[in-house]
Amino acid sequence: MRGIYFDGKEAAYREDLPMPVPESGESLVRILMAAVCNTDKEILKGYRPDFQGIMGHEFVGVVESSPDPKLAGKRVVGELNASCGHCIYCRTGRPTHCSSRRVLGMHQKDGCFGEYMTIDTKLLHVVPDGLATKAAIYTEPLAAAFEIMTQVTLTPEKNVAILGDGRLSYCVAQAMNAVGKEVVVIGKHPEKLKLFEPFAQVSTNWEKEGYEIVVEATGSPSGIRQALEMVRKKGTIVLKSTYAGETTLPMSLIAVNEISIVGSRCGPFAPALEALASGKAVFPDITLFELAQYKEAFAYEGFKAGFLITKPLTRQNERKDDK
Repeated sequence: MRGIYFDGKEAAYREDLPMPVPESGESLVRILMAAVCNTDKEILKGYRPDFQGIMGHEFVGVVESSPDPKLAGKRVVGELNASCGHCIYCRTGRPTHCSSRRVLGMHQKDGCFGEYMTIDTKLLHVVPDGLATKAAIYTEPLAAAFEIMTQVTLTPEKNVAILGDGRLSYCVAQAMNAVGKEVVVIGKHPEKLKLFEPFAQVSTNWEKEGYEIVVEATGSPSGIRQALEMVRKKGTIVLKSTYAGETTLPMSLIAVNEISIVGSRCGPFAPALEALASGKAVFPDITLFELAQYKEAFAYEGFKAGFLITKPLTRQNERKDDK
């Protein structure tokens, strides 16, 4: 089959990849559409130096075969982390931190930048009939934004700033808006900030120690330093950025000001799908490329790039797969 394969150093488009064979408990999914995440770009920079395989983890597909017969033929999205179910993290309700987890397109598991993919069946979620594929493609990053609400209490008196004006910030702002929380988005690019105006306050300026909660979503190592200047004493910084490389922090300042720093990544799919299906969360159309155009897709600077992997052949298929 066709796909984008990472050999540990660079990505390449290939047409000779073997068809995946489901293991016990897995489903075979035909990929309709897959999206490029900033994490995929960071993998090319060395973020996951031990990974080799098919890249990608944001997808919408159709179940071709499954141990769950109710899933056959359904459009689905899927979570990243396949857990063992037995380690201390799985036994204590933290399966996304499983000691031996496999992660789609990142760690010991081929991802979705190919025509077919296998995935642990319990990680699949059916896409509502009324939700378009090009909107459902945002489920995974929006779910990661909803994770914040499971980690931090958003009381009315706690004001929230989202640092960054890119795609990650957009997901966080949409999730906050869906639960009725007003936020201010701090960015550097007026043209990007305009996208946030229908559902958030926007600004290119920020107030020192002006915010109880700061969501750092810049995707840059410098973001945490700025967040430390913005957050109030005894406030909370939620870290959403992932990137290759390291940064240094003034640990004494964090301790003296009693600042909480919360790492945040994968999140719940159910509220993300509900927000997308109900129109509470709305995203710009994804810009689609062919798999062979992966270099252009990775270099794309617009809102969101992705791959149209399975083209509908008939009007009937179009209604079934891409509605």
